[in-house]
This record gives sequence, structure tokens and C-alpha cells, in this order.
Amino acid sequence: MPWQVTALKAAGVAVCVGLALIGDRRQLLLAGIAAVGFAVLVLRDLFAPVRLAVGDDGLIVAGLAGKERISWNDVDRIRVDSRRRYGLTTELLEIDAGEQIHLFSRFDLGESVFDVAETLMRLRP
Repeated sequence: MPWQVTALKAAGVAVCVGLALIGDRRQLLLAGIAAVGFAVLVLRDLFAPVRLAVGDDGLIVAGLAGKERISWNDVDRIRVDSRRRYGLTTELLEIDAGEQIHLFSRFDLGESVFDVAETLMRLRP
């Protein structure tokens, strides 16, 4: 993931904290909630910068809660979910592993979701 994205999230924390300090109670609450949300995203970026990796026997998915290994046998489907809403297109890599679905954006992967999906399908036994 580009460091600029993490820097923007950290700037979002600072802006929200500043707004919380200069506003009324309602603004304090809303800006405080936004600051916490941005802070969680910054921590995730710092402590789990590699969100998806490929191992010999499957995938390794990382997040704030730790790493999870998913065997290739447990992967039911790999696809790109593309949606258009309000004039914007959102593309997510979707990995369906039985009862779990893992979603990754371009910012999570640092690459195009289409390229990553193609690579995963090529590497999948």
C-alpha cells in the first residue's frame, strides 16, 4: 500500500481531533467517532501492511486481529466485485472461503484488484 494513503488517514485523524476540540458537543461526538475510525485504519496499515500473501499451501490474510492461513482447498471462489454507484466505480477482490468472505480494495493490495485476481487464479493449483 502506498505510504501516501496511510499519511492521508493520519491527517484525517488530526483534522477530526481538531474539529472535535473547537466544536460543540455534537461536533465533538461526530468528529471523535470519525477520528477513532481513521485511527483504526492507520493502525491496521502500520501493523498489518501486507494484507494478502500467497504461501505454498494457500493464502495468508492479515489484519489487526492477526494472520489467518487459508488452504487452497478451502477457497471456493476468487472474483472481482465491481459496482457503480453515484458515478463512482468500486472494485473489490472477493475471496470466498466457505463461511468467510475476504474483501480487499486496491488500497489494501497496492495493486489492481484485477491483476491480483488473475495472479491468484494462475497460482491456484
